[in-house]
Amino acid sequence: MFSLSLLTAVAVALQAHPAPRKHAPRSGIARTPAALETMAAELAQLDATAPVLAQGDAELAAMGAQLAGLDGLQGLAGLQGLEGLQGLEGLEGLQSLEGLESLQDLDVFAPVLAGREFATEPRASWDAQDPGDSLYRAARQQLNRSRYAEAAKLFTDLINRYERSSYTPDAYYWAAFALYRTGDDPNLQQAVVLLDKQKSRYARAATIGDNQELLARVLGVLARRGNQDARVRLQQLAGTDTTSTTCPNEDDDPRIAALMALNQMDPETAVPILKGVLKKRDPCAAELRRKAVWVLSQKRTAETEDILLDVARNDPDSDVREQAVFWLSQVGTEKALTALDSIAHTSTDEDLLEKALFAISQIHSPRAIQALRDFATRADAPEDAKERAVFWIGQSHDSGSAAFLRDLYGKTTNEDLKEKVIFAISQMHSAENTRWLMDLALNTREDIDVRKKALFWAGQSGADLGDLIQLYARTTDEDMKEQLIFVYSQRHDPAAIDKMIDIARHETNPELRKKAIFWLGQSHDPRAAQALLEIINQ
Repeated sequence: MFSLSLLTAVAVALQAHPAPRKHAPRSGIARTPAALETMAAELAQLDATAPVLAQGDAELAAMGAQLAGLDGLQGLAGLQGLEGLQGLEGLEGLQSLEGLESLQDLDVFAPVLAGREFATEPRASWDAQDPGDSLYRAARQQLNRSRYAEAAKLFTDLINRYERSSYTPDAYYWAAFALYRTGDDPNLQQAVVLLDKQKSRYARAATIGDNQELLARVLGVLARRGNQDARVRLQQLAGTDTTSTTCPNEDDDPRIAALMALNQMDPETAVPILKGVLKKRDPCAAELRRKAVWVLSQKRTAETEDILLDVARNDPDSDVREQAVFWLSQVGTEKALTALDSIAHTSTDEDLLEKALFAISQIHSPRAIQALRDFATRADAPEDAKERAVFWIGQSHDSGSAAFLRDLYGKTTNEDLKEKVIFAISQMHSAENTRWLMDLALNTREDIDVRKKALFWAGQSGADLGDLIQLYARTTDEDMKEQLIFVYSQRHDPAAIDKMIDIARHETNPELRKKAIFWLGQSHDPRAAQALLEIINQ
C-alpha cells in the first residue's frame, strides 16, 4: 500500500510532466573589462553545473503545478492593471520632507534616481550541494511572500554562517533589498552598509550591476527624511560633488585619440612616448594609462615585458595594474611568463594575484602549467588563490596535470581545496579520472559530502551507467542513494529511467521513493508518465 504522501508526490509529479525547464537570468552581471576574460574562461564550469540548476527549477515547477486548483481567483484579472504602479516605489519616504529646504533640492538627485532599474526578485537556487542552499531557499521564499524582516534575517544568517557559499555574494544584495522594503530608518542604514560590503568584497557578484541602483534608492529615501550623510553620498553618486575633479569624456579627450594613433607607429617611435604616458599621475590620467597599456602590448620590443611588469607592480590604479597583467599573458613569451610568475609569488593584492594566475593559464606551454602546479603546492599561498590555480590546471586537459591533481588531493587537508580538485578532475575527461571519482565516492573513510560530490561529477563525466545502477544495491547509506537518484535523473538514457521506475515501485524507504517519483515527473520519457499512472492505480 502507498501512503497518502507518496500518492500526493505521484500526483504532483504527473502534473509537472513534462515540466519545462527555465532558468532565471542572472541580472546585473558585472561587465568590467578586467573581469570579462576570467568570466569567459569559466563558462565551461557553468555548462558543467547546468544539471544542478535544473534541480531547483524542477522543484519550483512542481510547486507551481499545485496551484492549479485556484480557479476561484479568475475574478481578479482586473488587477493586472496595477502592474504600472511598480514605479511608485520611489515615493516611499516622501511623507517626511522636513530635511529638505525645498522640493528643488531633489533636482540634484535626478540623475541618480531617474529611470534606474534594479533586481527585485532573487533567481531560483542553483546548487543543491552548497551548504547555504537551504537558507537561501528559505530567505527567497520569505522575500517572495513580502515578509521582508524575516527574509533579511535569513539572508544575513547565510552571510554570517557560510562565508564561502556561492550564495553569499548575492545574499548581501538581497538582505539589503529586504531591509529597504521594510522602510524603517535603521534598516535602511543597515542596507547601505551591506551594499558597501558587497561592492568591496564581491565585485563579480551576479547582482553587483544592481548594487548602485539600489544604493541610490535607499540613500534617496534617507535623504528625503533628513539624513545629511545620505544626502552627501547621493550627491557623490550623482556626480555633483564640487570637490571632485571633472575629467573629460573619453570620446572628447584629444589625448586618448593621440594615444591610439601611436598604435600605427613603429615601436621605436611609440614606446618612449608610452613610457612617458604611464608615468602620468594626474587625477584624469588613469584611463589614459589603461589605453597606453593596450598599445604597449601590441609593440613587441626587448623592454615590453619589463614595462608591463613595472606597471603591474607599481601603478596606483588597480584596473591599470590588472590590465597590465592580462596583456602580459597575450605577449606570451618566456620573459612574460617569468614576469607573471614573479607577480604570483610576490603580490599581496588578491585581485592582482587572481589575474596573474589567469594570465599564466593563457600561456600554453609546459612551463606555464608547471608554474600553476608549483603555486598550488605552496604552503604559504592564500587558499583562495590555490583553489584558482587548481581550476586552471583542470582546464589544461593533459594527463600529467590529472595525475598531479589526484596526488594533490591525497596530500591536502583543506576541504575547499579538495572540492576544487574533484571538480577540476571531472573536467579532464578520461576513463582513469572517472574511475578515480567513483573510487572516491565509494571510499567510506571520506566525508559524506565529499563522496556525494565525487559521485555527482563521476556521473557528469561519463561514468558507466551500469556501474552507477549496480551501486544503488551495494550502498546502504541513504544520502548516497538519494544522490544516485539525482545522478540517474541527469542521464538521458532509458536504463536510468528504468532504474528510477524500479526505485519508485519497490524501494522500501518512502523518502527515497518520493525522490524517484519527483524526478520521474521531470522526465520527458513517456514511460515515466505511464509508470506514475500505474503506481497510482495499484
